[in-house]
Amino acid sequence: MTREITRKALLVVLAIGLQMAGTWAQSVRETIRLDKGWKFSFGNAADPKKDFGCGTEYFNYLTKASSIHNEGPYVQKFDDSAWQEVSVPHDWVATLPYAAEASHSHGYKTVGYKYPETSVGWYRKTVTIPNDDLGKRLMLRFDGIFRNAQVWFNGFYMGTEPSGYVTQVYDITPYIKYGEDNLICVRADASLEEGWFYEGAGIYRDVWLEKSAEVSVAPFGTFVYAELKQPYDEAVLHVKTEVHNSGLTTQQYVVEQRLIDAEGNEVVNGGGHPSQLQAKETRTTHHVMKIVKPHLWSTTDPYLYKVETTVKVDDKVTDVYETTIGIRDIAFDAERGFLLNGEPLKLKGVNMHQDHAGVGAAIPDALQAWRIRQLKQFGCNAYRASHNPMTPALLDVCDREGILVIDENRLMGINEEHLRLLERMIKRDRNHPSIILWSDGNEEWGLENNIQGTRLAEAMREYTRLFDPTRPSTVANAGGTELIKGLDVVGFNYIVQNDVDNRKKANPTWRIVGTEETTGCGTRGCYFNLPEYPGRMVSMNRTREQNYENIIERGWKFYAERPWAAGLFYWTGFDYRGEPNPLGYPAHDSEFGILDYCGFPKDEAYYLQSWWTDEPVLHIFPHWNLQGHEGEEVELWAYSNCDEVELTVNGKKLGRQPMPLNGHLKWTAIYQPGKVVATGYKNGRRILTQTIETTKPAYKTVLKADRQHITADGRDLAVVTIEVQDKKGHVVPDACPMLSFRLEGDGHILGAGNGDPMYLGIDHPAGSDCKEFAIPAFNGLAQLLVQSGDTPSAINVSCLSEGLETGRLTIETRE
Repeated sequence: MTREITRKALLVVLAIGLQMAGTWAQSVRETIRLDKGWKFSFGNAADPKKDFGCGTEYFNYLTKASSIHNEGPYVQKFDDSAWQEVSVPHDWVATLPYAAEASHSHGYKTVGYKYPETSVGWYRKTVTIPNDDLGKRLMLRFDGIFRNAQVWFNGFYMGTEPSGYVTQVYDITPYIKYGEDNLICVRADASLEEGWFYEGAGIYRDVWLEKSAEVSVAPFGTFVYAELKQPYDEAVLHVKTEVHNSGLTTQQYVVEQRLIDAEGNEVVNGGGHPSQLQAKETRTTHHVMKIVKPHLWSTTDPYLYKVETTVKVDDKVTDVYETTIGIRDIAFDAERGFLLNGEPLKLKGVNMHQDHAGVGAAIPDALQAWRIRQLKQFGCNAYRASHNPMTPALLDVCDREGILVIDENRLMGINEEHLRLLERMIKRDRNHPSIILWSDGNEEWGLENNIQGTRLAEAMREYTRLFDPTRPSTVANAGGTELIKGLDVVGFNYIVQNDVDNRKKANPTWRIVGTEETTGCGTRGCYFNLPEYPGRMVSMNRTREQNYENIIERGWKFYAERPWAAGLFYWTGFDYRGEPNPLGYPAHDSEFGILDYCGFPKDEAYYLQSWWTDEPVLHIFPHWNLQGHEGEEVELWAYSNCDEVELTVNGKKLGRQPMPLNGHLKWTAIYQPGKVVATGYKNGRRILTQTIETTKPAYKTVLKADRQHITADGRDLAVVTIEVQDKKGHVVPDACPMLSFRLEGDGHILGAGNGDPMYLGIDHPAGSDCKEFAIPAFNGLAQLLVQSGDTPSAINVSCLSEGLETGRLTIETRE
């Protein structure tokens, strides 16, 4: 099979080889993405005979390594010709149907213990490893497999990882057949739910083949941090490096460091002294370098450096390892809240799960970046990874985009099973400047109100400091009084469940952040609860839940008005599959997202944009297509940061009102089709006007891509928004026609969505090269994910709908 050469970093030594003293040894470090050419098949969680006989052989994989008696998918002679070809990331649950008896928390998808025939998945992939790699160390890295993943290489059992959120690294060096095909095999079993939200199943994160010399930096083997003091005219940079000798003899080695700025210039360097490294030994070196006038990383200027670590053996370079860093000063203060580079900065955050319409949990890197940009549009500057460690690709995006992160551990505890998960997360992620806080757990109800919880929180706090002494940690608290006594930073989930003010008065030294707060959101564009649509709900902000009008502003007002509070994280940024509370089937998505499952904004996004950004904002709602409610009294609301807003309905002026700080406005009117005009004033001067009107019938579809040019690498994608418009070009806000998509060119339809929380159709194609797909629009909008092929091409997309003018779009893919 053709050797894959897609690289994250191809021969990084070439760029700097001529600048360095010494000669080259076997110094090639390659990181190769293994995303294509996988074969997939369902196994069976209940019947070994239907699970390809896994574990039933005379000598099973735990008894004899790669026994000649084995015949399962982990041996090369196995015939996988009938298996489906897929690319990773891959979530097999995305193509499964819904069922009313399936798991409520996981969005009623037919996976889990009730469905053994769709809860185990097998993957196989063949890679050719050339003879030139003999003498190097080769590692196989999986960023995430859901879940209980068993891995084999050339029939040899590598190991099992129960958690679906942990990066797994396996040394495959002794098992390689050089110059031949080598088999990677994975079995994942998603019968057990690890979380209480949609988790998907399979190899849903990236896979890498990493090649390095025998004496080289260990996986995730650098820890870089800076000591900073105001006025920040200098920084002391610490670089700790773990070097491993995978060879069979003792070696003398030297580690050197260089700091490279974003323009590629060397800022400072540091040498080292020769040390002995025994065979199979790992040792840590510590370099300290002073930087004059460092360029600080911040949310508005996310400046990144690279630390270039060079390993030499006998004056020959054996490894060059790059670590991306940002230099910044963070602190949580009991009086001033969160400080970034010495200045108070209110955290304007959201909680997020990893899933999206059309792809489930298998979110490509380009879509991860798009999702972050959507959050930033309404002023979001912080992201809590609920409730598990993030995928590394997403942390890279947050570093580049200036998003502050709470990185969260999946399971609290202090025994081996718990601490290895905590340590892997921290060692993998601690060089990311975006991370400001570790979360050791979330809402552990059995621990929050007893002394055991306090003891466990204190112990985990200290273990976290061992792995990273540069950041504090927290646990998100649902209302208990004991566990929070053992925390660095106290995380409160919902002010209605926690008497935050009085707890702060009783504990003035506490540092506090709102780890969860309700948005009150409902279904995008729905303003009446209708019995024929039991899976949709009106926003709680308009139904005055908990005796509070516009409940989203309760949380923001609370944290904005208290200087000692670091800020808050709303539940949630996007809708996510699963937990459709307070509804049930056919609702399958949680509807509390500020954006829907596709990332289309709900009304509440404009409330936050009004008070989280400096851009003038004026948004009025509901839309004015309220057929069936003629003659009824309707409330019209405005979200805005204008000083005053004036409203006119069907030519009648309803008055000009002052906008309260962090608040909203409302008027009442009798609904009749027509036009609503809102005018915003600043300092007495008109600055904004928004008009909504009753649209004409749907006339056409209009396609808009987030990018007109994408990379022809088989991974990049364009996010295409489909608008159903009337003849005047207005989006018809209640239009839900069926849309049929056709694609021509070297690309394919990866998935589609519409944001409807009760749409029970399939939104992800079963095949890997889909050119045609259909999905209905929902309230005037739909989304198509178009992924590139490997050849530069013009991808032509058309959208057909009965009775409507066809929408067309061309996306160019380039090398």
